[in-house]
Amino acid sequence: MKQFAVIGLGRFGTSVAITLYRMGYEVLAIDSSPEKVQAIANDVTHAVEADATDEVALKALGLNNCDVVVVAIGQDIKASILATLVLKGAGVPRVVAKAQDDLHGKVLEKVGADQVIYPERDMGIRVANNLVSTNVLDHIELSADHTIAEVIIPASFEGKTLGQLNLRARYGLNVLAIKRNEQIIISPTAEDYLSHNDIIIVLGEKDRLAKFQHKE
Repeated sequence: MKQFAVIGLGRFGTSVAITLYRMGYEVLAIDSSPEKVQAIANDVTHAVEADATDEVALKALGLNNCDVVVVAIGQDIKASILATLVLKGAGVPRVVAKAQDDLHGKVLEKVGADQVIYPERDMGIRVANNLVSTNVLDHIELSADHTIAEVIIPASFEGKTLGQLNLRARYGLNVLAIKRNEQIIISPTAEDYLSHNDIIIVLGEKDRLAKFQHKE
């Protein structure tokens, strides 16, 4: 079973820690605030009060035995950078760090973060896309150019196969799955057809997806 640690129990860190625990993983939650530690104690495997910038304290917690450590420290940019540096120095296999902005993210990458996430920025992008796209249910940024989206099919797609629609040639979109009620068809073939109320999960360039939404 994978073991996780989450450092920084603000709204984001708390949400990550509780969600992982509810998914069945072992989760160690860490914060310098005794109130935050006490508040989450019953919703994770272990909750510990510790200073994220204290190298001795972090090493004493045995975080190098965790598969992934999430540095979810909020406004204290210096603390998040120091914690990331200490964790990588201690041999943690994978450190995922939350960044406030691009500059913060670049520094985190420089000191060894294996993955940098921008929850506020990414959520803003997803909300904006959902507001302007009536047929897009969800939207995940993979990179500056590529995205994955859940799209409600237009009426013109009903009863047609993916081969007939040829979305890859027409729009540069790859259909990863079809969601039909409670059923999910993974890696559908050209022979798979679309029905009323089907949802397709597509991968493609953002501008091509926007063109597809406008066209359809």
